[in-house]
Amino acid sequence: MKKQYIIPIFVPHLGCPNDCIFCNQKSISGQIKMITKEDVKNTIEFYLKNIKNKEAYIEIAFFGGSFTGIQPELQEEFLKIAYEYVKRKMVNSIRISTRPDYINKQILKRLKKYKVQTIELGVQSSNDYILKRCERGHNFEDVRKASKLIRWYGFKLGHQMMVGLPESTRIDELNTAKQLIKLKPKMVRIYPVLVVKNTKLEKEYQEGKYEPISLVQAVEICKELEKMFLKKNIEVIRIGLQNTEEICNPQNENSQIVAGPYHPAFRQLVDSGLWYDTILNKIKKLNVKVKEVEAIVNPLDVNNVVGHKRENIDKLKDTYDVILKVKQDEKIKKGRSEIKITKTYTDFLEEQKERIKIKN
Repeated sequence: MKKQYIIPIFVPHLGCPNDCIFCNQKSISGQIKMITKEDVKNTIEFYLKNIKNKEAYIEIAFFGGSFTGIQPELQEEFLKIAYEYVKRKMVNSIRISTRPDYINKQILKRLKKYKVQTIELGVQSSNDYILKRCERGHNFEDVRKASKLIRWYGFKLGHQMMVGLPESTRIDELNTAKQLIKLKPKMVRIYPVLVVKNTKLEKEYQEGKYEPISLVQAVEICKELEKMFLKKNIEVIRIGLQNTEEICNPQNENSQIVAGPYHPAFRQLVDSGLWYDTILNKIKKLNVKVKEVEAIVNPLDVNNVVGHKRENIDKLKDTYDVILKVKQDEKIKKGRSEIKITKTYTDFLEEQKERIKIKN
């Protein structure tokens, strides 16, 4: 599988008709001024010079704002620049992110003209009350219509959803995942809500009207959601905002985050938690009191199996007195594992008896 690289081009608030209560794209992206054609070209050139792997799959991605809400002339200016790199085979594809109410046949024909391959929709929730509460400016029917049009025109469809929105519950978030699955996206992103500076949500938080979900709650719901999507072969391409100078520990003076389930390795917490559950369930099915087990996994899974700061290994030892050893094998498919008992509790007791005999 080819190494993949994204060339991110942020267009904060360009095309957005309003500010959702949780959003401040300028703070999140660290970009205050609006971008120009020259900015787009310079960004692409900068990344291409720094990508050493010439066999990699490279994609230009217009993030932030609502790309298809930008003035058509400006859209075309940006797309023409990106498309030149596709034509010269320096870049493989283009993707954009936008709002579901800014999709129609004319817009999709324009994107098709410049060989855009992927369109991601900011959905956030399938609950119309929550969408209104967050001042999204669209309803879920807009998501249905846009998703069907995008797929009909042959684009790859992506969805973005959030957990921990004001008045949203675990049931709301599971229902959102179920509704998105019905729309058959190729990929999804899951974002726990963080309270960002200079947003309406920050004001609600300071006034005690909004309480963010805890880190543990965020990890647990994201585990459930990821399992649901993976079961339907929908790729989960991101969980949690990317850690940057602006998106970092709220105690950092440069951080734009005020509160919420922030963690620099949030995705790893989720994936490690899923591995912990999987390994524990397999151990329980062995129907024997286990003292030591060996998990054989693909090298790409090792870090998540071990857990953030060896959390999974320590938790199994502290909670169940089970020693977990991890072995790599490239023949094992990513996401799969083999569990072997290397020592039962009976073996352990026999060893202890032998040691006592030797001492005596």
